[in-house]
Amino acid sequence: MSPLADRTIATVGSGVMAESMIAGLLRGHLVEPAQVVASHPRRERREQLAAEYGIAVCAGNGEAVERADVILLAIKPQMLARVGREIAPMLRDGQLVLSIIAGATTTALVGILGHRQVVRAMPNTPAQIEKGMTVWYATPETTAEQRAQASSILRALGHEIQVDDEKFVAMATAVSGTGPTYVFLVMEALIDAAVHLGFPRHVAHDLVVETLEGSAAFARSSAMHPAVLRNMVTSPGGTSAAALHELESGRLRTVLSEAVWASYRRTVELGEELEASLRTDEPARG
Repeated sequence: MSPLADRTIATVGSGVMAESMIAGLLRGHLVEPAQVVASHPRRERREQLAAEYGIAVCAGNGEAVERADVILLAIKPQMLARVGREIAPMLRDGQLVLSIIAGATTTALVGILGHRQVVRAMPNTPAQIEKGMTVWYATPETTAEQRAQASSILRALGHEIQVDDEKFVAMATAVSGTGPTYVFLVMEALIDAAVHLGFPRHVAHDLVVETLEGSAAFARSSAMHPAVLRNMVTSPGGTSAAALHELESGRLRTVLSEAVWASYRRTVELGEELEASLRTDEPARG
């Protein structure tokens, strides 16, 4: 039996990623539409979700939370304090809060929500087509059943990996979470280079996209180290060798490494800012 059987799931912040999760859960028959409720302040968005998926919708976050066994938090980091204070009084023991808020640590989440059964997850953009990569961490207070629920929900987005140390979620944010950004930039640069050579843009687009997709599929199926694969297509004095010389001269590896580190630092900063705002709020609460 599915760990989500007879469980109600509420999405708080029903944007693109939350919609992808709803669609994946329904497509995989992990839940029925009657088991999902989505909150959103805009009536047009609520109507669109209800018409598209047949799920329940409501304007108030608190109403959605009260009705749910699993609460998906899919809001912007800057909204966490306000929304967290709004839903905190409705949370009860036994509910699972699954957060996909960038940078939001479990310390910040638990502190704002006053609730300890929390999963922190970081999916990425390909989750919208069930090709995502999600790394997640569960607080010690979560039960085995709740962790199974989190795993089932995140598998609806693609691949998922549970980690025992929360720092790996922040690290994954910089690698897999932000990773599509790096790939899309490389894709754009290659397309522009192909257009510069003389290809029509639509032809350049297809050449590059198919090449990247095929290369990734080959790397997965071969299970070889990327360096081995690269050497396979690099002949002495050949075209690949000439291209690689320019890429290495341009510090491609170093720039990518610096980009990953910059993303990681910003992820950590976001967490620290959220935790600091919690400490700032504490006197006012008391």
